[in-house]
Amino acid sequence: MLKQKLLTTIELVITAAILTGTSFYAAKSLGESQASPQKLVDQVWQILDRNYVDSSFNNQDWKAVRQQYVNRTYSSKEQAYAAIQEMVGKLGDRYTEFYDPQEFEDLDNELAGNLNGVGLELAENEKTKALTVVAPIEGTPAFKAGILPEDVIVKIDDQPTQGMKINDAVKRIQGAAGTKVTLTIQRRSQLQTFPLTRAKIDVSPVTYRTQTTATGKIGYIRLPQFTDTAPAQMRRAIQALEKQQVQGYVLDLRNDPGGLLDASLKIASMWLKQGTIVSLVNRNQVKEQYEANGHPLTNKPLVILVDQGSASASEILAGALQDDNRAQLVGTRTFGKGLVQSVEPLEDGSGLKLTIAKYYTPKGRDINHVGISPDITVALTEAQQKQMAQNHALGTLADPQYASAVADLSKLIQAEANHVSLQSKK
Repeated sequence: MLKQKLLTTIELVITAAILTGTSFYAAKSLGESQASPQKLVDQVWQILDRNYVDSSFNNQDWKAVRQQYVNRTYSSKEQAYAAIQEMVGKLGDRYTEFYDPQEFEDLDNELAGNLNGVGLELAENEKTKALTVVAPIEGTPAFKAGILPEDVIVKIDDQPTQGMKINDAVKRIQGAAGTKVTLTIQRRSQLQTFPLTRAKIDVSPVTYRTQTTATGKIGYIRLPQFTDTAPAQMRRAIQALEKQQVQGYVLDLRNDPGGLLDASLKIASMWLKQGTIVSLVNRNQVKEQYEANGHPLTNKPLVILVDQGSASASEILAGALQDDNRAQLVGTRTFGKGLVQSVEPLEDGSGLKLTIAKYYTPKGRDINHVGISPDITVALTEAQQKQMAQNHALGTLADPQYASAVADLSKLIQAEANHVSLQSKK
């Protein structure tokens, strides 16, 4: 059962669940308690009243909102669910959402890395409210079909998405492996249709390999999402590459929408020797700092690949390593999600995801709606993105961003070697 955790993800519609820029805690399992519909509505109100990041509740009279919804008569849980969604919607926060029991179970599965769908991360465009692709997950049906970041989904099968909530879109897109769904995409001024076959999606594995360059052997690590298992997998990857005596690393966070805050903290500590990783500030302006544990697995040169699909936990990690001068960032500006959510299980198996804090990089940068600028900007054309997806060229020298990262890493390795040589002569 989903525990209370801190999330840092984007509205992630891996077609099975939604997660974005959150920090995700884990509360006790609540079993099958039969709360009355009124009690369930009040429970959600109370959680928001105590913890929501905006003390003005989007300029709402929050006590009056309670009277409006708790004093209603509900004849079923479904009526209560509809009322809760309406009440939560008054906050105008796309990251604060109510999940019915089935949706909450899907969210649990996503955090564990067990999904069925087409492999898309979705967000609602804050200005246009359009259902927008943050990123396709590498190797999934959506990725292979050529769906790209910033594509707008205008239809799911024959159903227009205008005004559709992300949860409703997820329900329509997700489904059993082997079944089909058709997405109509608007890309700039063009409409394109993508018939997709749903599949079982594993977003957990960290992949890694070595590459021999003119300056020596380097290690490449790809992290697709910050799941429960990501830290252990990252540790194994670094340890294996250290045994192969690589001289530096490229860490690929492109199209990584984030996930668990705890996972990002653990992974940051594998690269950072000391110092702040991230600071969280709640609505009372109380700051909580998270520090590196002082036990990095390597101090070798590091370059991180980022793009507009790198969000939340990815931005926490990239921002910490950039601020510490531990890593160079190559690619394009990141998504820009500087908020943290908590997920709260409710008594009947449903759940609430709510924004509880803003986060800041070690140097105090607020990256919300801004993103993180790379040290070296390398953009990919639409044609290049399609070609790499079709040819499985991501993370190879045919990938311009990766090739730039390798070139930059080679300079860092050479500079490190020169420094060591100079020190030895003293």
